[in-house]
Amino acid sequence: MPKVSSVVVPYAAYLRVYEPLAAFPEPERSHWARYARRPDRPSYQDELRRSLADLLPTPPVPVPVHESQDAFVLDVDGMIRVCPWRTRLRGWQALRNLAKELPAVVLDAVLPPVVRHQAVRDYERWLADHPDARPWIRTATWQVPLNWFVLVSDEEREYLRGDGGGDTVLRYRTPMVQARRRVARALRALRETVDEGPLIDGLVDVGRWLEEFHPRSLVELDYGGLVHALPADALRDDHSAADVAEGIEALRRGDGVAAGEAYGRLVERWRAVRERRSAN
Repeated sequence: MPKVSSVVVPYAAYLRVYEPLAAFPEPERSHWARYARRPDRPSYQDELRRSLADLLPTPPVPVPVHESQDAFVLDVDGMIRVCPWRTRLRGWQALRNLAKELPAVVLDAVLPPVVRHQAVRDYERWLADHPDARPWIRTATWQVPLNWFVLVSDEEREYLRGDGGGDTVLRYRTPMVQARRRVARALRALRETVDEGPLIDGLVDVGRWLEEFHPRSLVELDYGGLVHALPADALRDDHSAADVAEGIEALRRGDGVAAGEAYGRLVERWRAVRERRSAN
């Protein structure tokens, strides 16, 4: 594999599903079994750098021509689990959402209309042959969506400060069955106490996505490049999953004051990130 630049690429967070090898049909299962034995597997930063490099040519390449054969791999309790990158599929889906995030004049400057229209046509043709396709990875820039925190608990939090040149990591990992259970409980509490809104819609969406995967999968919420957008002390003290759980439990009890306090902590914590995004 060619060496990739060591420059850190921020500021995206990720929600990943790692499925056991048994979830994949042959010959893909054998491919991932061999891949898991590789000593030189790339990181999430490598994936992002490759995607950004495709935007440098003229005209830019918004979606890879070929699907990635790479994946993230976990070996937990003797079971290999794999999270395929599926960079091409995710590129198409990101392109579809880009028009909602950027003004038309900016979007046209970054990705000319003719390039976007060709990508849309390619995606429509591909989707006709792969109607059940879904990504194993969801990405959010400059934030961690609140509905993601519902899937995990504070006890599953892992924070590794990158002293001495190592990478700083803030992530959560949880069994799929637990993630699904938390979504169901949160939806019951929210629907009984609040009107329909973005949090409920987001939970319904992520819950349907989780149902697509093997029940022995693992779910990972990874701050990814966001760790470079937050001061070390803010990361150390970030217990957003605990605040979300506390707020939902307060709603279940009918304690609006406690729910408001938990929400206020979340808003305050993520204000600095939003301000940095505006500055850029």
